[in-house]
Amino acid sequence: MRVAMIGTGYVGLVSGTCFSDFGHEVTCIDKDASKIERLKQGEIPIFEPGLEDLVRRNVAAGRLQFDTDLTQAVRSADVVFIAVGTPSRRGDGHADLSYVHAAAREIARTAEGFTVVVTKSTVPVGTGSDLEHIIAEAAPEADIAVVSNPEFLREGAAIEDFKRPDRVVIGTDDPRAREVMAALYRPLSLNAAPILFTERNTAELIKYAANAFLAMKITFINEMADLCEKVGGNVQEVARGIGLDGRIGSKFLHAGPGYGGSCFPKDTLALMRTAQEAGAPTRLIETVTTVNESRKAAMGRRVLEALDVPPRGATVAVLGLTFKPNTDDMRDSPAINIVQSLLDRGVKVRAFDPVGMAEARKVLPDSVEYASGPYECAEGADGLVIVTEWDAFRALDLDRLKQVLRSPIVVDLRNIYPPGDLISRGFKYVGIGRGHLTPAAP
Repeated sequence: MRVAMIGTGYVGLVSGTCFSDFGHEVTCIDKDASKIERLKQGEIPIFEPGLEDLVRRNVAAGRLQFDTDLTQAVRSADVVFIAVGTPSRRGDGHADLSYVHAAAREIARTAEGFTVVVTKSTVPVGTGSDLEHIIAEAAPEADIAVVSNPEFLREGAAIEDFKRPDRVVIGTDDPRAREVMAALYRPLSLNAAPILFTERNTAELIKYAANAFLAMKITFINEMADLCEKVGGNVQEVARGIGLDGRIGSKFLHAGPGYGGSCFPKDTLALMRTAQEAGAPTRLIETVTTVNESRKAAMGRRVLEALDVPPRGATVAVLGLTFKPNTDDMRDSPAINIVQSLLDRGVKVRAFDPVGMAEARKVLPDSVEYASGPYECAEGADGLVIVTEWDAFRALDLDRLKQVLRSPIVVDLRNIYPPGDLISRGFKYVGIGRGHLTPAAP
């Protein structure tokens, strides 16, 4: 099949590349000429494990190409995906659909013959109906079916998620569009991936509901961590104990500094606003967003309280800046709040992230110093905080780390180390939901 993918951001580039790897002919389109030129040269603008090789292989096979002009790709396409950004709108928190609407107008004026237009971007309930009206106004004679096909890609595991999905959700009442979408996703039949055909509004809501529920699980276990610290419990054992219950499950029950990233913050906010306007306010989600923001702000205080020296003039080493491992995405990362709160108290911040420092420089203050590795980051610091659980931080040489730190203090906001491993070496250890532990007096 012939596919046009409008937007070469995270979702568009990964989805388009994976479709081409299935054997479809895909053209990825973006108005950013410099980005398209870089892609043509084999330079990938995002960090996603395995994506660079996949792009190169399918470009070489002639199944994947890039362009700034959608005209030819849309005219010949069986399916046109809209995968442009939908950032939170300033002032009210709604998803900004201006890029989605603009893409729909261009498609309407260009498409020839029956064309399926699919929203891959995360959009509020009712967007599909809005696009139908926009397309009808722009091109009354156009034969276009609008379909919702939300993405469920985890950054750092997006290729695996696309090729072996938990489910594929397709929202349409049009039998012709259903037939086209079934053919598009037929390569997944070998893995018996569940494909859920549903009404379009329902499909749009599924995406928001899924992210809101996961955000709620994260926030719940973070509050349990706070309770564990007060009453002497261990949040990791609590998480395991409840996660073994099949009704709950173990995923997203890892206590930490709060959720961030490109999806959860904006999607929970957008769903909350939509629900308020519909007269069905989502009180749980409203509380989740408030608690999460408070938690990220509190993590900086946790680091400051762990120091054995006054904050002003102290140096803190920060390991991990991205909102999660295996991505360079800094959007709404807890590290932003933590670093800023330390700087506000006069702390000098030195940071290291395996792939995220270029993006971090765009959002963090210029006063942050960047190191070439974890031990260089810790050199002479009055404490070290682990913000992102990169694999590279899971087996540090603790004896070497103690030698380079000025004060052997580790604030482990991801609980990646057994406290005893550090305590036995003379570290002061601060975790999440496991208490603040110090070495026994000699």
